[in-house]
Amino acid sequence: MQEVTDAAFWELVQQRGGADVYWTEYCRVHAVSCLEKWIVASVRANPTGRPVVAQMIGNDIPHLVRTARQLEQLPVAAIDFNLGCPAPVVYKKCAGGGLLRDPQRVDAILGALRETVRIKFTVKTRLGFESAADFATLLPIFARHSLDLLTVHARTVTQGYGLPVHYDLIRRAAEMMPCPVLANGHIYSADQALAVLARTKARGLMIGRGAIRNPWLFSQIRQRLRGEPVMYPTGRDVLAYIEALWATNDTNGVSEKLQAQWMKRFTNYIGEGLGAHAGRFLYAIRRAETRAEFFRVCREHLDHDDALKLEPSETGP
Repeated sequence: MQEVTDAAFWELVQQRGGADVYWTEYCRVHAVSCLEKWIVASVRANPTGRPVVAQMIGNDIPHLVRTARQLEQLPVAAIDFNLGCPAPVVYKKCAGGGLLRDPQRVDAILGALRETVRIKFTVKTRLGFESAADFATLLPIFARHSLDLLTVHARTVTQGYGLPVHYDLIRRAAEMMPCPVLANGHIYSADQALAVLARTKARGLMIGRGAIRNPWLFSQIRQRLRGEPVMYPTGRDVLAYIEALWATNDTNGVSEKLQAQWMKRFTNYIGEGLGAHAGRFLYAIRRAETRAEFFRVCREHLDHDDALKLEPSETGP
C-alpha cells in the first residue's frame, strides 16, 4: 500500500501481533528510475524481525531486470512483481493492473525476471483488467514461470475495491498453480479469514486495507486458527493506535492542517469499523484541521473500554 507500508507502520502492526511477512511499497521502475530512498531505508531498518519482500512495478523489461538486481542486494526475502495496482495513474501507463490487458507482455516480463532473480520471485495479480474471465488466460502464464508464490486479489482492475470478490477463482489458482497461492481482497475479520481459506484452499492470506483498520487482525486470525477466543481491542486501544500513527507520521515543518489531512488515509479506514458510530466519526474527522480538533473527535468516539470488532459495515457475501 503506497504511502502506508513503511517500516514505521510495520512496527505498529508488529506491536499488535504482527504479520508473518511484510511487503514494501512498490518501487517505480522506468528508464531513469532509482530505488526510492525511503523504501530502501525501510528494508534496512526493518524493526519487525520478520522477512520483507521488495515490490516493484513497471513495464520496461531491461529496467525491471536492472531494478531486480539492485533489490537483490538488499536484505529481502523475495522480489515481487505487481500486476494488481488499480490506480488509474498507474494502469493508464500500462503498469500494475494495466499490464493485464497485454498477456503476451506479462509473459515476456515474467520470463525475463524469473531468469534474472536468484532469490524467491513472487507475483501479485488481479483477475483481469475488465473481466474476471481473463484469469483463464493469465493462469497458464503464471504457471509456466516457476514462481515461488502467487498472490491473487480476486477482483478485476476496473472493480477497484468494490464487491463482489471472486474467491472461487482463487481456488482455481490454488488447484492449478505449482507454487503456493495467497488469497487477497476484502479480508476484514478472523472468522471471515478462515472462511476464505476454507473456500479458496489458499496457503495463506495477504491483508492490505484491513490491516490499516485493524492491526490486531493477524493476531486474531491466529487465535481462531488455534481455536481460541478472539481478543478485540478496546476503544482506548484504538485511540492509542491512532496516536502512534500521528507520532510516526509527524513531519517537521508540516502544518497541523496538512498533518491532519495526511492522517485521514488511516482514519478513513478505521472509521469504517466503528459500527453505529462510523458515520458521525467519519463526518467529524474529515473536517478536522488541527491536532486538537482531530483528537477531540477521536476521544469523543474512542475514549472507552468497550471492545471493538473493527469490521466494515459493508461486509458483502
